[in-house]
Amino acid sequence: MHSQSEPLLIVISGTSGAGKDSVIKALQKRGLPIHFVVTATSRPKRPNEVEGVDYLFVSRARFEEMIAKDELIEHATVYGEYKGVPRQQVMDALASGKDVILRVDVQGALTLRQHFPQAVLIFLSAEDLQEVAQRLQNRSTEEEEELRRRLDTAQWEMEHICEFDYWVVNRRDQLEETVDILIAIIRAEHHRICRQRSLL
Repeated sequence: MHSQSEPLLIVISGTSGAGKDSVIKALQKRGLPIHFVVTATSRPKRPNEVEGVDYLFVSRARFEEMIAKDELIEHATVYGEYKGVPRQQVMDALASGKDVILRVDVQGALTLRQHFPQAVLIFLSAEDLQEVAQRLQNRSTEEEEELRRRLDTAQWEMEHICEFDYWVVNRRDQLEETVDILIAIIRAEHHRICRQRSLL
């Protein structure tokens, strides 16, 4: 995909219900030279999730050990559970020359921007908050109170769009078009002349 530039650190974030997981899985199927970082979390595994593919599922005690040993580039408490990005996984991928894609929440993306000003931040959203609510209800994995909390969070997240480099709307039934846009962004970023640098 690229020849004249160093590997990119690409951060995909956005609201709950935006389809981040679906977009990343569709992007993986394109077979591009990209390393997709698997986020660690202390939350329980959902029935359809696969260990080491969707997340690295660890105990709260293990996660706290990872924090204490500085094994995470970024971590946060999200809906009462820990989530974080394993440092070694990112370093190894960048060293191999591959672009690296991280999937984090908006809070995590803004933290990463502080540490890695050269990172490319992409905000993924549904068409509007009504669509977010519909998708979360269709997913049926949240109780009513949890659903309200996610919608309140989505409102806050949308207010931070201007702190990202790109905003991509993942429209209903247009998954492949969304992936095409992401690939176009990555290709364009490889042709950027000047990029701020920061070491892991």
